[in-house]
Amino acid sequence: MAHHGGGGRPEHLVASIPARLRGAQPSISFEFFPPKDDASEAQLWDAIRRLERVRPAFVSVTYGAGGTTQDRTVRVTGRIADETSLTPLAHLTCVGASVRQVRQVVGQYAASGVRNILALRGDPPGDVRGVWTPHPEGLDHAEQLVALVRGLGDFTVGVAAFPDVHPDSPDLDHDVEVLVRKADAGASFAVTQMVFDAESYLRLRDRVAARRDLPITPGLMPVTNLRQVTRMTELMGTPLPAAVVARLEAVKDDPVAVRAVGVEIATELGRRMLDEGAPGLHFITMNRSTATLEVFDGLGL
Repeated sequence: MAHHGGGGRPEHLVASIPARLRGAQPSISFEFFPPKDDASEAQLWDAIRRLERVRPAFVSVTYGAGGTTQDRTVRVTGRIADETSLTPLAHLTCVGASVRQVRQVVGQYAASGVRNILALRGDPPGDVRGVWTPHPEGLDHAEQLVALVRGLGDFTVGVAAFPDVHPDSPDLDHDVEVLVRKADAGASFAVTQMVFDAESYLRLRDRVAARRDLPITPGLMPVTNLRQVTRMTELMGTPLPAAVVARLEAVKDDPVAVRAVGVEIATELGRRMLDEGAPGLHFITMNRSTATLEVFDGLGL
């Protein structure tokens, strides 16, 4: 039977993610992407059920690249809220949506009981490295989306952070300013893009911490094949560190070894960032649980 909190809603839905990020133990969370068909949906739910056992602080479901698959994202997030003990962090972007449509999506999340939302500008549809153009009746920046969501109800809002500098940003100083503005608009925590260089994460975290109380959780993805790395680099818009590429290239002809090295790199990065005071780790799972659990176990979490 579900335990209920304020307003009669189950406790896992109204749980405060910022409070969990400030807890004594590192916050562990998982990110999934919306399935494209029934077979991949079954794989997703297998991963969710396996990862649910380690009691993560929260889980999130992304929009597809360029803002696609929004309906599946909303539906899967709702199922997580209804059918699991997990705290869902709902993704929300400005891509291709008017303010009215954004309000409708927030309403769908609210109807599922979801109270934690990750507010993102999002990538240009069709070409993630293309020129960003806002919807004529929509929003242009994540900070505007944060303010909108905060004005629609008792939502806790998180935002994205970019340790390696956002592809559209001139420099780190600009990224720090953007995060400060997001915090001022009402964001209470941030989650980074996947980190492959601990120093870049720590630099961004410390720069923001000097100006605002905004816990920033690093994203971590255990690489399990080289094609995946190439695709991730394209999506991130920044090259992977040479040292990471060299370690993976050294075993590129052995898929089992590539996977083992990928897990090893993720475990080393996770340990370094936790040792340096990161509030937790946000695992980008690619809808599979095994490699994520291997890193989790390797860190002794």
